[in-house]
Amino acid sequence: MKKLLAVVAAVAAFSANAESLMVAATPVPHAEILNFVKPALAKEGVELKVKEFTDYIQPNVQVAEKRLDANFFQHQPYLDEFNKAKGTQLVSVTGVHIEPLGVYSAKIKKLDELSSGATVVIPNDATNGGRALLLLDKAGVIKLKDNKNILSTVKDVAENPKSLKFRELEAATIPRVLTQVDAALINTNYALEAKLNPEKDALVIEGSDSPYVNILVARPDNKDSEAMKKLAAALHSPEVKQFINEKYKGAVVPAF
Repeated sequence: MKKLLAVVAAVAAFSANAESLMVAATPVPHAEILNFVKPALAKEGVELKVKEFTDYIQPNVQVAEKRLDANFFQHQPYLDEFNKAKGTQLVSVTGVHIEPLGVYSAKIKKLDELSSGATVVIPNDATNGGRALLLLDKAGVIKLKDNKNILSTVKDVAENPKSLKFRELEAATIPRVLTQVDAALINTNYALEAKLNPEKDALVIEGSDSPYVNILVARPDNKDSEAMKKLAAALHSPEVKQFINEKYKGAVVPAF
């Protein structure tokens, strides 16, 4: 009985002293990475709660409105554009990994097999849409007016030798139309959710030098909290690097 009471007292003491973080994340790989660090954070006195989202809007909105503490799903160019468009002041806490954007197709095996007038789907948000066009420019499929402009749109396509038809959709929905179009540019997290293998299935994919590092995001008022610092440290641990390398096998690349 004494041992039982001691255990109960210890649990109660931990609960009373534990800090809590509620973090929004897209399911793959962000939520998986966060769930992996939960035990380590618990030992540090931080209770990590992960709330999954499948869109790119609500995670930022809810952090800005203080309904959530942080989120983990986006890269810096997307955050910059979101803050500018929505008037928010969310900030990066730390960079964690890169999810190379890839070109996928259910109809062709090589990008140069795209036929004249083929339909190509790209994300409809400003940063990922521009990122998709930059990848197609680098692959020689099109030429942009400025191949360094990360916010390029289809209106900035200067040369389109195959008269490709661009269709813009919300990033999360693109895998669902893959069989209905000639090619689609898909973010790795959504490719993984759709059971695609970026290393094997992508016709073209960004290299590990991609500037689109996925970041842990918070508000100015809580970015330097002790709990947030512990989460950032956990996400940069050797164990997380090993977890990413072994689980995703190059489809997700550590950025630390």
